[in-house]
Amino acid sequence: MSISTNPLLILASTSVYRRDLLKRLRIPFEVISPKVDETPLTGESTLDLAMRLANAKAKAVANEYPHAWVIGSDQVADLCGAAIGKPGNFERAFAQLQLMRGATVTFHTALCLMKGNEQTTLSVSTEVTFRKLSDAELESYLLAEEPYDCAGSAKSEGLGISLLESIKSDDPTALIGLPLIALTGLLRDAGFTIPPRSGK
Repeated sequence: MSISTNPLLILASTSVYRRDLLKRLRIPFEVISPKVDETPLTGESTLDLAMRLANAKAKAVANEYPHAWVIGSDQVADLCGAAIGKPGNFERAFAQLQLMRGATVTFHTALCLMKGNEQTTLSVSTEVTFRKLSDAELESYLLAEEPYDCAGSAKSEGLGISLLESIKSDDPTALIGLPLIALTGLLRDAGFTIPPRSGK
């Protein structure tokens, strides 16, 4: 029988990638979809956008569950100051990859942990350099992976790793969508036991 002494934890996200990453910590948690307008503000930088949305997602759920710790997260890909979002379909994904080949893209993965008036928001940046691949190679990748729900169209945890020349980051899970190294520190500070205690 498992013994849990941890507080209530909620992931404010609809992302299956973030949910799967959080499961690695083996802490019980609930998933609630936040209702947040993700439209960028005029003149807003990609980093500020990611930070604001991570905070807004956490707040949207924390307002309804004031006794729970809520995780909000958002990722924005930055190419020369321009945001690269989720493509949604083959045509936009193909155009994204054409634009990014041979270039270095910075992925800002923002994280917010919130409970009532207590909150910490931070961001982990990952620099990803893309290989100079042909249109045929990009097309083959997209047809095989279909990464249309992924910012930048490249799933590093899957076949998308073949598109990349290098990855520079302090946290390998940040690029997938949730920086677990940073999150683990925040959760411990909030009173969570990681790894969780268990007994029989």
